Amino acid sequence: MYMSRLVICALFAGVNVFVGAFHVPSGRLMKVKSPSYLSRSMTAEEKTDPASEPKESAAKEIKVGVIGCGRIGIVHLGAITKASGVKPIIVSNPTVSKAEAAAKQYNVPKFTSEAMDVITDPDVDAVWICSPSSFHADQIKACAANGKHVFCEKPIATDLAETVEAINACNDAGIKLMIGLQRRFDENFRRVKTAITDHEVGDTIMIKLCSRDPSPPPFEYVKGGGGIFADMAVHDLDMSRYLAGDDPVDILALGSCHIDKSIETLEGAEAYDTASCIVRYPNGVQAHIDVCRQSSYGYDQRAEVLGTKGMIATDNVYPNTAKIYRNDFTGNADMPYDFFLSRYNEAYVTETIAFCESLVNDTPVPCTGEDGLVALVMALAAGKSAEENRWVSFREVLQSVFCSSPTECSLLSQSELFPEGFKPVTDVAELLTPDYDQKKNEGGVLDRIKSLLKA
Repeated sequence: MYMSRLVICALFAGVNVFVGAFHVPSGRLMKVKSPSYLSRSMTAEEKTDPASEPKESAAKEIKVGVIGCGRIGIVHLGAITKASGVKPIIVSNPTVSKAEAAAKQYNVPKFTSEAMDVITDPDVDAVWICSPSSFHADQIKACAANGKHVFCEKPIATDLAETVEAINACNDAGIKLMIGLQRRFDENFRRVKTAITDHEVGDTIMIKLCSRDPSPPPFEYVKGGGGIFADMAVHDLDMSRYLAGDDPVDILALGSCHIDKSIETLEGAEAYDTASCIVRYPNGVQAHIDVCRQSSYGYDQRAEVLGTKGMIATDNVYPNTAKIYRNDFTGNADMPYDFFLSRYNEAYVTETIAFCESLVNDTPVPCTGEDGLVALVMALAAGKSAEENRWVSFREVLQSVFCSSPTECSLLSQSELFPEGFKPVTDVAELLTPDYDQKKNEGGVLDRIKSLLKA
């Protein structure tokens, strides 16, 4: 729909181009400083003197800010301090005492109660958005307007049109955007992915995922959160796509309420505390997902993949490996982790360091804005399926979005006449402009072609 990907990229996909510059919008160019030997000819003595051999200059330190000093923000802030080449210089939180405490704990020089102080700080190169979900889209857009790279906890937004706008704002500004889908960085799930990639279990036939929380969240959390598919199952939906290695085709979902009957007064998927989905992928691959807001035996997070040559499955994670053996019981001495931060602490740290490395080395981000958008589309399609009791194609959800420009989008109701210029999309990529890494690759291939033509 917008600025199509250059066909030439496909033709020259095999060309490896080194790009030394690190582009940041708003007229600023941040790059590795060129050694002085590149700007002059070397003397004969210099050519034979080992001490005069060219040396790589050190990469510039990336300075970052963190918005939100709650549980997730503190986890990310702690991980940032462990990453090389990255330094946190400012943190914010509406309750400024939390920001002050975080700054003191991690030796961050500045703290504030205002998120915009982080976003507009001239020394900040990248921002971690760990604020409540309702603020994400506006803060992402503000970061784009100020030329700051962005790491954002999921979701980008609960509204599909606003999600597209926020992603395109980053793409058009030429900044990196990474979405926090931490389960992709969990060692258990990554091992399953490796088994699939290396064909240890053959070709994938079926994927099974379960996600059951130790206890249900409060009513206030559920109300306005988008429902069980958007605020809980979205992780499993994304994981099914990650393991399948392909975009989904359609979904059948259903939901019910068994635990907290008070939420039955809410609308749509918010009235469910239990749900299941079947997702169809190309080549007949199926993904079966079940989620529940309460598990009496702890945090239950497991995955299983059946292939043509075997199966791989994960177990829950326990605080220790101790087991008890008695005449009336044999098994783990303790329950599985009962809190998501305990269960996925290392995954949060790993994903944070991954984005830090992307910033320092100017490499592609491992979880893109498009990944976040597809996860939301899957969650919305699941909600629609459960409400209407039918299979729903993901294309159907995509076609509800109309964008008059990359950053001006709206949702079409079924009764609304199609606006002038409306063209239904069939793929998520059609809603998005090329992101930072795609532009970099396109530019690199073009530079390579120009040099070949001059030769």
